[in-house]
Amino acid sequence: QVLFVESGGGLVQAGGSLRLSCTASGLTLSSFGVAWFRQAPGMEREFVASIWWSGDTTYYADSVKGRFAISRDNGKGTVYLQMNSLKSEDTATYYCAARPSVARRTSPSDYKDWGQGTQVTVSS
Repeated sequence: QVLFVESGGGLVQAGGSLRLSCTASGLTLSSFGVAWFRQAPGMEREFVASIWWSGDTTYYADSVKGRFAISRDNGKGTVYLQMNSLKSEDTATYYCAARPSVARRTSPSDYKDWGQGTQVTVSS
């Protein structure tokens, strides 16, 4: 069974920063592309960013481009999402997911397994 564990969320003021972490059990995360998604109350889950297994290619939603950065440490089996210049509209539960290739895979339906997510709340 694959289980993702997201951590690092919290309450932050607008303009602040947070770094989220994603680890997984049941698979070797370093061999998979990883994507971050987020879901606000009453909204659909939406793509945020993705990173190839090698770490050399990343992709971002337009809404976070220039503010968020996805990275990974395959030695630690961890993927990060550095979030800077946070806005109130970034408030959501953030989830990570993985698949062998994340190329053009920006729909939640492209991913099978999910964790509990980590809550990010940005106060204005």
